[in-house]
Amino acid sequence: MLVSSRIFPLPSLTSTLPNFTEASPYSTTLIAHNFIPWRSRKEAWTPRTVIKVSSSSSSSPLDNQTAVIVPSQSQDDATEVVTRFYAGINARDLASVEPLIAEKCVYEDLIFPRPFVGRKAILDFFKSFIDSISMDLQFVIDDISAEDSCAVGVAWHLEWKGRAFPFSKGCSFYRLEMVDGKRQIIYGRDVVEPAIKPGEAALGAIRAVTWLLKQFPQLADQL
Repeated sequence: MLVSSRIFPLPSLTSTLPNFTEASPYSTTLIAHNFIPWRSRKEAWTPRTVIKVSSSSSSSPLDNQTAVIVPSQSQDDATEVVTRFYAGINARDLASVEPLIAEKCVYEDLIFPRPFVGRKAILDFFKSFIDSISMDLQFVIDDISAEDSCAVGVAWHLEWKGRAFPFSKGCSFYRLEMVDGKRQIIYGRDVVEPAIKPGEAALGAIRAVTWLLKQFPQLADQL
């Protein structure tokens, strides 16, 4: 799903990876061809999903590298469906995304005033999105839940040619259902890092609104 920067070859990296157990939601088998080396701008590359393994507290340069870990779930597993959803967006391949979205899916991107309702509206939204950005801008999955077969949480960020893109961290939630024998996304919500961060001023605004609602309860009907 992504080209990730400054990745060491497999022999140098295996000693630094965490010791995953069989209980881990990811397979302990590391596939060598899934390690994506840094490429020059002129070389072709294939978008693919990556899950980052890093340790910010370590001083070793190898500890903050990125490995691709192949999920052990089946094609209809909720985590795998969501992972393929991001891979399709990164590849600009909406044909592969379409069967992952339920016909009556509701998708909320909280920077928009209203949700996108229905598969067609959602695909139109993502077409506008991918038509507006460069192929070099890609989603990276930082963390993804794998405990629930019907609900998946994802922490992600965007990268531009392997480098973190500013104000691009986000979290998403997906609910899935079995539809005609296939697990599909029936609901999604995206929350994206704001470009303007009010900090403690936001707490002041919340206190002010709370005070107003206490003084004038009838205002709550207009929320």
